[in-house]
Amino acid sequence: MKRNTLIASLTISALCIVTLLAAQTKKYDIENRIDTLLNEMTVDEKIGQMTQVETVYVRSIRDISKFSIGSVLCGGNSGPSRNTPKDWADFTDSYQKEAMSSRLGIPVIFGIDAVHGNAKVNSAVVFPHNVGMGCTRDASIVRRIGLITARECVAVGVTWTFAPCVAVSRDERWGRTYESYSENPELATLMGVAHLRGLQGERLSGAESVLACPKHYLGDGGTLYGTGINGYLDQGNTKISESELRAIHLKPYIAAIKNNAMSIMASYSSWNGVNMHGNGSLLTGVLKDELGFKGFVVSDWKGIDHLEGTYDEQVIKAINAGIDMVMVPDRYESFIEAMKSGVESGAIPMSRIDDAVSRILRAKFMMNLFKRPYANRKLLPDVGSRAHREVAREAVRKSVVLLKNDNNVLPLSSNVKTIYVVGPKSDDIGTQCGGWTMGWQGNTGKITSGTTILEAVKKAAPTNAIVVYSDNAKHMTKRDGNVCILVVGERPYAEMNGDSETLALSNDDVTLAKRCRESGIPTITIVLSGRPVILDGIIDNADALCAAWLPGTEGDGIADILFGKFSPTAKLSMSWPRSVKQIPVNEGDSPYNPLFPYGYGLTFKK
Repeated sequence: MKRNTLIASLTISALCIVTLLAAQTKKYDIENRIDTLLNEMTVDEKIGQMTQVETVYVRSIRDISKFSIGSVLCGGNSGPSRNTPKDWADFTDSYQKEAMSSRLGIPVIFGIDAVHGNAKVNSAVVFPHNVGMGCTRDASIVRRIGLITARECVAVGVTWTFAPCVAVSRDERWGRTYESYSENPELATLMGVAHLRGLQGERLSGAESVLACPKHYLGDGGTLYGTGINGYLDQGNTKISESELRAIHLKPYIAAIKNNAMSIMASYSSWNGVNMHGNGSLLTGVLKDELGFKGFVVSDWKGIDHLEGTYDEQVIKAINAGIDMVMVPDRYESFIEAMKSGVESGAIPMSRIDDAVSRILRAKFMMNLFKRPYANRKLLPDVGSRAHREVAREAVRKSVVLLKNDNNVLPLSSNVKTIYVVGPKSDDIGTQCGGWTMGWQGNTGKITSGTTILEAVKKAAPTNAIVVYSDNAKHMTKRDGNVCILVVGERPYAEMNGDSETLALSNDDVTLAKRCRESGIPTITIVLSGRPVILDGIIDNADALCAAWLPGTEGDGIADILFGKFSPTAKLSMSWPRSVKQIPVNEGDSPYNPLFPYGYGLTFKK
């Protein structure tokens, strides 16, 4: 070996050793800090750290320091009275300042459901929901989405997002289908890990990183229709063998833990009749002992309330099963009293309390939250910035699946004369974004800033073309060079309200599709939906059909495809059923005969 090569090799080896020792020292330092702080804490302060409250239910902000509350969240419909980035920063900082004024000055982790961008904050960029991103097969852009979401969160003081959802959805009737990347566990794992790595950055301690929270552990995407509490699928029962549970639903969590996940949310659902919030064999036995998860498990919203028994019994059962932090979210004093009673009676071992609090503190130290607890206001100008919107636009065009293109009606010719844009959903930013946008269930209309499909078409159309909007598909003229762009789809929804027995589009949408066909004008139909829907009355009345899913605020990405600026590359991440009777239908079934198979997607002919 030459001398220079030997020196270089030894230098690299030395650097590797130094890096390894630094990492080990940091890890040792964090564990020392945890032990030191834990020894200083009273039982009441430890219980407080295990408590997560919703801001709307906090009777006095002084309760945050009084009870040493460990985490605060804003659910789907709460937040500051004025919805601006600065007001959000002021709002989150007020809770953080109160936490820091407590005896031990332990910061809270401030959490929200930023599941497709920081979509609770007005003017923030809203990305396509996961179902569309799964169709991109592009982990790199999913990671970039995570990075931007984190940046727009820490700017307003949000340090924890309940994302990514790594559910493997096996039934399109589930109202959370759009939160799943795919029916395929490998694809769901690939995208979920990319999202997690984007949110947490290179280091969880980074100034632009947030704590991610893979959810919902375990088997939420496999619940059987009709088995849920009050009939809701996300509160249903997954009836499969342990080998199937592991092969389909556990894979994303194994990968998430390997990629430094430090919080995981338990599922409302049950596995073979055992509610996950009380399933110690899976929460502790598999997740913590077998997989070596070092972070903390948080309950879902009032998740422990679904267990059997009195409230005190529910609390004891959930904590002993392995829940470390409880999303109470309202009656926090009752929860704290139940916890104290459980500890005093010996029903909850002190070792279990210390383990839970150690896990929570470990995440806080790894986040560098003690040194950097407040909003990073230098990033406020980046919220909803043009650069962020360009990434979202790219994500949109990469997620649009071309399902049909008779006579190569797409891309639109540069000689097009009149473009009829049909249907109220074509000019509705709320419908484009879907649920978990400016509210839990989402809403229709101009709920935030962005570009609708109609606005995007007007911007992208050739200069010699006329764009005419029609809400009812009447009074359209059939002439050479005229085309119709029809936009149909689902109204915004989230879980519970989103469960659908029929997956049918509205009668109004079907009527519009028939009118467009009767006009004789070539029709391009764009479907906005959170899942594959039944296309009766839609597909036969369309010359071209695009699944645009829930694309978010950047309608320009759809126009990029329509006008041929980019050719479609997306492939279905879920099988598209012919009828409801065929559901559930997933790749690998026997027989398997969907309307469009998993992986289907056309592109433009050259």
